[in-house]
Amino acid sequence: MTNTALITGASRGLGLALARALADAGWTLVLTARGTEELARVAGELGATAIPGDVTDPAHRAALAAAVPDLDLLVNNASGLGATPLPPLADYPLDTFRALVETNVTAPLALVQATLPALRRRRGAIVNITSDAALGAYQGWGGYGATKAALDQLSNVLAAEERDVAVWWVDPGEMNTRMLADAVGADEAAAASDPAIVAAVIGDLVKARPASGRVSAQ
Repeated sequence: MTNTALITGASRGLGLALARALADAGWTLVLTARGTEELARVAGELGATAIPGDVTDPAHRAALAAAVPDLDLLVNNASGLGATPLPPLADYPLDTFRALVETNVTAPLALVQATLPALRRRRGAIVNITSDAALGAYQGWGGYGATKAALDQLSNVLAAEERDVAVWWVDPGEMNTRMLADAVGADEAAAASDPAIVAAVIGDLVKARPASGRVSAQ
């Protein structure tokens, strides 16, 4: 029986690296991201199903859930950075913060709700990608970090409520991604870890299926 994974934000960065790792392990993949052309290239490379769209769109989430009636793994990887250059909370634009909460908190929860019936049937697993900014008081990271702290707690409670579904909220640490480059500059981002390293850790995590909880990937 083939395992099926749904990965959001799968066209680049960690989502792409994890899609490649799971494809190599024989998983059937349903991938989503906003960039239609980038996603199509990835899906073609991996033999995956591409469903482009924005996870904040309820109709798109419904389409994703309909595409995975038999689901073993949901990876909530799609995420927004928020305002850049990273502002202090005293100056954080509230409209931007509201949109960030929608992307980083509401959308993952809504996708969990939409796919839980399938995950329960398969005794599947959920991976929510969090951040060390959820725990640390890093100047300029207050908006992003607050959304990831909320995702941490949603994951924590979900793990207590869903005994038949494994829930891991994974802190990948700093990775060489476009998002990090947007936040700290390309030079600093280039010194960070390769997302493929984190993807391998998540792949091992899914295979080993330890108890639900917060996981540091570095």
